[in-house]
Amino acid sequence: EYDGERNDEGERHGFGKASLPNGDTYEGYYEHGKRFGQGTYRFKSGARYIGEYYQGKKHGQGVFWYPDGSRYEGGWVNDQRHGNGIYYYANNDIYEGNWLNHLRHGQGVYTYADTGTKYKGSWENGKRQGFGELIHANHSYQGNFSSDQPEGKGKYIFDIGCEQHGDYELIEISQGGINEDDEPIKIVVPTWKSGKVKSRSVINDSEVEDILKLDMAGDSRPESAVVVAANEENNQSVAPKDEEVTNNEANDDTTNISENHDGSIAPEAATEESEAAAGVTVEVPVTES
Repeated sequence: EYDGERNDEGERHGFGKASLPNGDTYEGYYEHGKRFGQGTYRFKSGARYIGEYYQGKKHGQGVFWYPDGSRYEGGWVNDQRHGNGIYYYANNDIYEGNWLNHLRHGQGVYTYADTGTKYKGSWENGKRQGFGELIHANHSYQGNFSSDQPEGKGKYIFDIGCEQHGDYELIEISQGGINEDDEPIKIVVPTWKSGKVKSRSVINDSEVEDILKLDMAGDSRPESAVVVAANEENNQSVAPKDEEVTNNEANDDTTNISENHDGSIAPEAATEESEAAAGVTVEVPVTES
């Protein structure tokens, strides 16, 4: 059912209201029979989109309210989240940054509501990839991520004035099934290989990434990055706690998908990371379908 303007060819053209057979409704502008310009689309499921359309698809700036209570505000291209945008998750987590083809991609900041931890860095196809920083209440981790997991050289920085350099190595382990006859499951666990705990020189935030790149390349550091050993015998690694958070995010107009991630590293957990540095927690992979 349609109530609105039409052009000489009888096509929906201009402002109009439409009730679709599936119970959805649209109120907004059309051009040559397709949604075009500003409009409001209400889904029978309770989802709602208010924003721009181009040739019948969400395109431009818009806000989408999902059935689970989550909300996305930002850019759209061809019916998918694209460009800069903010996603407010149902569990109060927030992601603000770049999107590509409905997935987090580019530079962005993800804030974990339960812990207050933030990940600031690079994303690729919904996963953390490249340089990133995990910022906790009294310490942070800076290093490279690969396929949503920390991998390679990095360092923990503590508010008490020290830091610990080391490497994350991906270790494959076997985890037994629930029942006796179940086949063992092989999983890859990022494991922290810690170095010495050293006193930290004060450097500019802009130098952090350059320093890590020099570390990875094996080059010498600039004067401002030189650190002095605080205690040559201090090389402890203390395990942090486990947390778990679940996000729900709709993959399209009407269907929700689950997005699961754990909030920290456990030293001997078979399912996640292990042997974090003294007093350290590191948020681990976020999966987005």
